Amino acid sequence: METMNRFDSDSAIAALGALAQEHRLALFRLLVQAGEDGMAAGAIATALGIPNSSLSFHLAQLSRAGLIRQRRAHRSIIYSADYGAMNALVGYLMENCCAGAACDSDADCSELPAQERKTA
Repeated sequence: METMNRFDSDSAIAALGALAQEHRLALFRLLVQAGEDGMAAGAIATALGIPNSSLSFHLAQLSRAGLIRQRRAHRSIIYSADYGAMNALVGYLMENCCAGAACDSDADCSELPAQERKTA
């Protein structure tokens, strides 16, 4: 699957919807922690205590949303977080931060007048 370089509102809604479930959020966070090497489905199921049948459903949801990748390694399918898609989603969510002005991580955008903010 190709990495999403740019999100629009439909793809952002799909990605956020996929993450808006307890097991899928835990699964995605586990894959982020696993790094580029990813994890086999069996190891994911063991780590999260999710039955294989449920895990397959959750993996499919995250894959359809473009947030994870899969590759075959011998008999196993290895899943990993798609960092490009994750960064694109965060970028989409933050693109109007601080009314478009450069800001640091400690910026408090809440003090900006509403008319100066860009709309999503």
